[in-house]
Amino acid sequence: MEAQTPREFIEKILPIKFKPEKASGIDVVVQLDLSGPESGSWSITVKNQKLQVTEGVVPSPSLSLKLSSIDFLDLVNGKISAEKAFFTGKVQFKGKITDALRLRDAGFF
Repeated sequence: MEAQTPREFIEKILPIKFKPEKASGIDVVVQLDLSGPESGSWSITVKNQKLQVTEGVVPSPSLSLKLSSIDFLDLVNGKISAEKAFFTGKVQFKGKITDALRLRDAGFF
């Protein structure tokens, strides 16, 4: 299933893709800030093998991701890998890389 908009991915596809069995021991709050034509901010909490998505900004996230909405769609639709997005500067990342890798395994991106 390919996302047409960031909101569609975050609110409809991510909850389906999320693999709770791969999220054991993960306790993170991700702040996702998208710029560009489909800009927006969401906080995504993964705790106790559950996913919660809230629109808006949280004050002290565990992970912070900033990228354009176009690059975000390329990332979640598999047109660019998370590693390539990071190393080519398409995504600004703050937090523990190990948390980000565990989220990837749990279906986050």
